[in-house]
Formats: sequence, C-alpha cells, structure tokens
Amino acid sequence: MYEWFISRRYLRAKHKDGFISLISLISVAGITVGVIALIIVLAVYAGFTEGLRDQILGLNSHIIVQSYRGPFDNYETVREQVLSTDKVVGATPYIYTQTLLSSSSGGNGVVLRGLDPQSAAGVIGLPTQMKKGSIADLIQPADVAVPNIILGKALAADLRVKVGSKLRLISPSGPLTPMGVIPRIKTCQVSGIFESGMYEYDSTIAYMALGQVQNFLDLGNVVHGIEVKVAHSQLDNAGSIAEDIVKKLGPGWAAKDWMKMNYNLFAAFKLEKIGMFIAVALIILVAALNIVSALVMVVMEKNRDIAILKSMGATSRSIMKIFFFQGLVIGLTGTVLGVLGGLGICKLLSKYHFIELPSNVYPMTTLPIKVLPMDVTIIACASILITLLATLYPSWKAAQIQPAEVLS
Repeated sequence: MYEWFISRRYLRAKHKDGFISLISLISVAGITVGVIALIIVLAVYAGFTEGLRDQILGLNSHIIVQSYRGPFDNYETVREQVLSTDKVVGATPYIYTQTLLSSSSGGNGVVLRGLDPQSAAGVIGLPTQMKKGSIADLIQPADVAVPNIILGKALAADLRVKVGSKLRLISPSGPLTPMGVIPRIKTCQVSGIFESGMYEYDSTIAYMALGQVQNFLDLGNVVHGIEVKVAHSQLDNAGSIAEDIVKKLGPGWAAKDWMKMNYNLFAAFKLEKIGMFIAVALIILVAALNIVSALVMVVMEKNRDIAILKSMGATSRSIMKIFFFQGLVIGLTGTVLGVLGGLGICKLLSKYHFIELPSNVYPMTTLPIKVLPMDVTIIACASILITLLATLYPSWKAAQIQPAEVLS
C-alpha cells in the first residue's frame, strides 16, 4: 500500500519549516495529557463512588423489607422466609424512630435504631466499625433498668460523653393524659462508640437492643421491617433479589434495594461523571485542532508533491488516505502513550497513597483509585475517534488539489 509508505515518509521527513513538526509533537503531547487526565479523573470518581457505596452499605442493609400495614409482629416467620430466598445471606429485624438524647452537657436529636445484636452482626457492618465496646454489649435482659446504647463518634463528641457515661433518652410521643402528651424518658448507659467515616451517620445514629426499644416506645412485640444482606457479588442485582423476596412473601409487602434508597445520590454522581468526561475531553479536542493545523500546513508544503502524484495516476481517494494515515499515527501515538501513562500514574497513586484526604470531610483518608476497563476503553475509543475526525478536512483539502494549477 503505497499510501501508507508515503505517509510514513512524510512523518519522518524534515520539513522546511520546523514549526510543522513542533505542532505535530504538541498534538501528540496534547492527546497524551488529555487521555491521562481522563483516566485519572474517572478512576478517582469510580474509587470515590465505590468507597462511598461501601460506607453507606456499612451501616445500612442491601435491602429493606416492609409491610404496607405498618409495624408487624410475625417478624421471625417473615425473616425465615426472606432467608430462604436465593442469594440472600442474612436478615435481621429493625426499628427506626426519632428521639432525643440529652447529657449533662446538652442534647441532640438522633435516629434510634433498634436491632437484634445476634442476627444484625451478619447483616450490617457495625461490628467492624466499633471503636470502643462491642455490639454484643447490647445483649441484655428486656427488663434491665439501665439499657446499653451505642453512639456514633461525632454524636458522642457533641454530647461530651464516653463509654460508661449515662444519658437520658427522650421520646416526644408519650401517653396522652389530661395534662397533654407526656414524653417518655429512659436513662441509658453508653456501652460503645462506632465510626463509619460519614459524619451524617456518626452524628445522628444511636443503637439499642430491639427489645429495649420496643419497651421504651411501648410498641409491643412488633418491628418496622427486616434488613437483608445479599452476597457481595450480587450487589448490582439487589433490585431483582428484592423482587424475588416480595414474590415469596406475597401481596402486602414491599422491598427496596440500596440503589433505590440512595437513587438521588448516585444519580447525581452519574451526572457529574458525564460532566467531568466532557470537560476533560476538551483537552483532546484542542489537541485535535492542532492536528488539523499541522496537516493543513503539510498539505500547503507538499502541494507540488501531491500534484505530481496525481499526474502519475494517484486518485483523490489515495491522496486522502496519505494524510488520513498521517493523522491516524499522531492520534494513535498520543492515545497509546496516554493510556500507558494514565494506568501507570493510577497504579502509583493506589500503591503509595501520595495524596491524603481529611477524614473529617471525606469518607476515606487517601485518594481513592479504581480503574474500570470499560472507562479506559471508552476514553481510548473517544480519543481515536476525535483525532480521526480531525484528519478529514485536511485530507479532503489535499485531494482537491489540481495538478494543472500547481505545475503550470
């Protein structure tokens, strides 16, 4: 293929004006930098999204099962049915309620979560997030006078309490008397402190044993729902597993997976990813414009050579191929160097953790990196496509040269 041979000769040849070669080098460098930037940005995004997902799922279950009728009492039977569903590895009953906690240093509104310490250990990540104490400390007799409670680290700091401190648990929904509604008040003892890494959770959540919360709220032997854990490999299929659970339980039941419960958050991340891709891809677009400039100048310099080739029988299609191949080599070189550079930098960042993040702001302490093969493939294909489009005009311009006008 003589078009490829001539194209390589043009790339290796020294131009009369060294400025053309400089533009070609700048084009390659621009594409390389653009591809590197895209790979790193999307790798950080993927790592941050996965880290945030793990933090959210650390304290929350993968699926929540609830009854349309509200709180229900046959929760042990329901739990057994849920556990018999394919790909479900854990299930535990729960109670959620809004309450107040007060200490000698002040008070704070909290979300009180009642859980079964034995079954909850295999569903939520609380046991691994305990900084002081243990989830097993919640195992107490239902009629104990001072029940144990577990607080988030930020909540404990706000209330200025530590393990062993006494707190007053206050529920605004108490019994109705001629004097009005009397709040329920219960003295509790801090038995543990957890840290999830997410300030929103660490500052608003408290845990107590299921029976203690039932007694405190005077609910009787009922729960608000069942928290479900699926196999880690099935996280992305949690929605279909939730549908299987509903089919098994029958009408009157609803199940929400973690993606539905956090839909707005992850939808915003997805939109940000698209925006970042477009913004950083502009670097590649600028490099592609440099390719246009370089090829146009080559065409102007080589118009006499083109006229001679045409007079010897070369077709306009062959002339287009010569400059198309030239732009393709520049684009491929920049893309390959960019992919290798981006993957290399990502490997270094994930191995040596050069960049540290403040733990009180972000849910992770180092810059998270996760390279997704699909992202790298899309970046490489987009880079090559943009550079190929950039070669079309200069190639067409070269094919329009008329031998008679140039050689006369």
